[in-house]
Parts: sequence; C-alpha cells; structure tokens
Amino acid sequence: MTHPIAPMIIRGQVITDNLIEVGGRGGDLSFLTPDANKYIDQLPLGNPAKLADLYSLSFEDILDYAVALGERLALDKNRYLQEACELSYLTAPTTPSIVKGSYMGLQHLLSRELIREMAESTVGINYLEGWVPQTLLDGTQLEVRCFGARTLHIVAGNAVSLSLWTIIRNMVLRSDAIIKAPSNDPFTALAIARTMVDMAPDHPLTKHLSVAYWKGGDEAFEQRLYQPQNLEKIVAWGGFASMKHVTRYIQPGLELISLDPKRSASIIGKDTFDSEANMREAAVRLAADIGAINQKGCVCARVVYVQSGTDEQGLERLNVFGQYVYEAMLGLPNTLSTTPKRYDQGLKAHVDALRLDDEWYKVIGGKAGEGAIICSQLPEPVSFAASLDDRTANLVPVDDLSEMMNAVDAYTQTVGVYPESIKDQLKDVLPLYGAQRIVSLGYAAAMKFAAPQDSIEPMRRMGKWISNQIAAPETSAAPWLRPSIS
Repeated sequence: MTHPIAPMIIRGQVITDNLIEVGGRGGDLSFLTPDANKYIDQLPLGNPAKLADLYSLSFEDILDYAVALGERLALDKNRYLQEACELSYLTAPTTPSIVKGSYMGLQHLLSRELIREMAESTVGINYLEGWVPQTLLDGTQLEVRCFGARTLHIVAGNAVSLSLWTIIRNMVLRSDAIIKAPSNDPFTALAIARTMVDMAPDHPLTKHLSVAYWKGGDEAFEQRLYQPQNLEKIVAWGGFASMKHVTRYIQPGLELISLDPKRSASIIGKDTFDSEANMREAAVRLAADIGAINQKGCVCARVVYVQSGTDEQGLERLNVFGQYVYEAMLGLPNTLSTTPKRYDQGLKAHVDALRLDDEWYKVIGGKAGEGAIICSQLPEPVSFAASLDDRTANLVPVDDLSEMMNAVDAYTQTVGVYPESIKDQLKDVLPLYGAQRIVSLGYAAAMKFAAPQDSIEPMRRMGKWISNQIAAPETSAAPWLRPSIS
C-alpha cells in the first residue's frame, strides 16, 4: 500500500525529506511525514527581530492577502484541499458529507468584511496599526500598541475550520505561528499552507507560518522546542490529558493560552409548550445544537433542561417533545449531521440499559447507532451525562429554570436558550455559575470570530500589549522632585 505524504512547511519551504510513518487517529490511515526531530533547529523563528518584516504590511495589505487566499480555497479548484478532504474522510471523527461540507465552507471565512469585524471587535485595528495615544489624569502621555508574538498552536481536529481560524488570527496579529497538526486532522492546515506557498512564497505572511506533525508526548522533542528563547506563547486546544501535559513546559517567558475541554447544555422554557408550532420550532433548533458535526464539538448540546413540569402532564409534554427532537435530528442536512461514523459502544451499552428502566427513562431511537434522545422521568441527568456523544442527548424535566443552575460550572461553555424571551432572566445569572457563552437555540455551532471564546479574549491574549509612557516635570509630577521628610 502506498502511504500518502504530509509534507512539513517551514516558513515557505515545503519539506518532504526524512520521512517516517505515523498513524492518524482512529487507525484507518497511516501516512508519511518528515521526522520533526530532524528539523527542531529550523522550526523556531529564533531571533524575535525577524518579525519585523510583518510590520512593513498595513492592515489593508493583510486583508488583500486574505481575500486572495480565500479565492484559492474553493474546494473544486484546489488540489491540496481536495486531497486533504479525501484523506480526512479516514482520520476525522465525523462522516464524509460533514467533512466535505466543512471544506466547502473554508473560503467564506476569508471575507474582507468578516476579518475586519473580527479584528476591530477583538483587538481594535488602530492598536494593530500603530501606537494609540491618550493623556492620563496626571498629565502623562500614554501610547499603547499590540505586537505579534512567536506562537505555537496545538490545534484541535474536531472541526476543519479551526486550522484556518488559527492562520487568520496569526495574520491579523502579525505573529509567527508553528501549527502542530492534530492526528485527527493532519492535512487541513498543511493544505492551506501549501496554497499560501504557491500563491506568494516570499510574502511575509507566508514566511511566518509553519505546519508540522509530531506525536504528542514526545518529551525529548517538546523539551527542546517549548522554550522561551523559541516561543512566547502556546495556544492549546485539547482534552484534559493533553492540556495537563502541556502545562509542564510553562515557565516565565512562555505563556499558555488554554482553550481546554468544555461541555454545553440547553434550556427550554415553559412557553415552548404554548403551541405545537413552538414545540416544533424548538425541536428543530435543539436537534441542530445536538447534531452539529455529530456532537463532536464542545459547543454541542448534551444535557437539556426542559421546563415542561415534572408532574404526569409535564412528563407527557417532555416525551412528545423528545420525539419531535429525534425526528428533527434525523432530518438535518448531511453537511451538518449524519448517523455517526462509529457509535461509541460503551455509550450504547449505557443507553440500551436504560431501555430496561422505562419507569425512570424513556429512550427514543439509538437502536441502529443513529443517535438517541433520552427523556429522564425525574429531574436529574443520567449518571453518564459527561459521556454523551454521537448525537445522544438527555432531556431533563424541571419545574423552574433555577433548578438547573447547580449543573452549570466552569466547564460549561455554551448554553442554548429557547424562547428568546427568557434570555433576560438568565444572561446575568448563568455567568455567575460558570457559563461562558449564551446563544439562541439552534446557533450553538455558529461560533463568531468577533466574540470572546471560553470566557477569555484569545486574540488579545495572543498579542503582546506594549506601553510607552511620555512624561516631563512640566506636565507630570516628577518622582525625584518629591519633598523629603525631616
């Protein structure tokens, strides 16, 4: 069998030497890639003064480059993306139609207006373009500017767009990026980088992107790379074990920006049950939040608190609503959601066991591994709520929305809400318990460039914020002119 080759890209140079065989996640594909240990001295930028060429570019220059790149990321015209898409069918946690739909959408992220909105909202373009002055109360003139940094990005592979998000953020900040490709998506960032090399091999934005694959946990390699003389920031997405692993390298001069594992929930208010139309609308919206990318994202709904009531009539409402959600989930477009690639067998065993306990749980679907809706018949989530995956959600009946607050904590990323009218009573309370993002039901997977993420502002954190103070005795009190105490 011929193994595909995933080259290494180091600042405009495409490397295909010193190949070793590695396996993508899931065991369906092995590929060849350069041995990262052979290039450990080339991967870091080294001298931070080498970032200077990025400052010959204006923000409009960066936008021009991004738009030109977007034109070249049309899937039907880009052989690198086509190859990456085909190979990702084997490594991705989702099915081919979802993978292909994600690749088809990449070029739309490179809109001039979208990137401008993101940069203005998350950083402020004037801080990227130069020193922003202000006069303080004591007369000091203060200038502030956001500079780029030498950054390592450990990218998650559960969504194709994350690699492009990373590249766009890096361009806007005028940073130098090394992207560690994930084992479940080793090809996307590489395909984009190769497109950039073909388009403008000597452009500063091309010359400040590197993409490499190495097996996570290679301590000898990481110990050499993850050093303050090589990097200033590590942006890490990932599960608990991988995040814990990265923290061992953090030291003064090397900052970790952690986009760590989260889970999400939904809230369905009592007004949903005022009409059949409301129930159907909420069901479709909730199905989208459960089923998006087959529930592989932190944003996807898993436990759903439904203000149906817990009496006999309330449980009947809940079960009818659960059936509507299940039906809507099966009807989602196949670029958003499908029968899962591999239904987790441990999860299936839990779900099947609940079928035998129909007094306390009603299980809708799931027999064919297509996903299931579990309707609790008491106001408590299932014991395996943290393991819900593969389009499997748990609807929990409550009498009052306050009953679900104890289930919200620092791991709660997104809370989808329906109807919109109950947002006002929730949006000032949910964050106190730990919720990080509140969204209209059905839009959980529609994350926005312009918004904070995981209760931080990663774009601001990824930049280096530098101040310049200008003071003179004529305008600001001089420390050396303070009166002495006798």
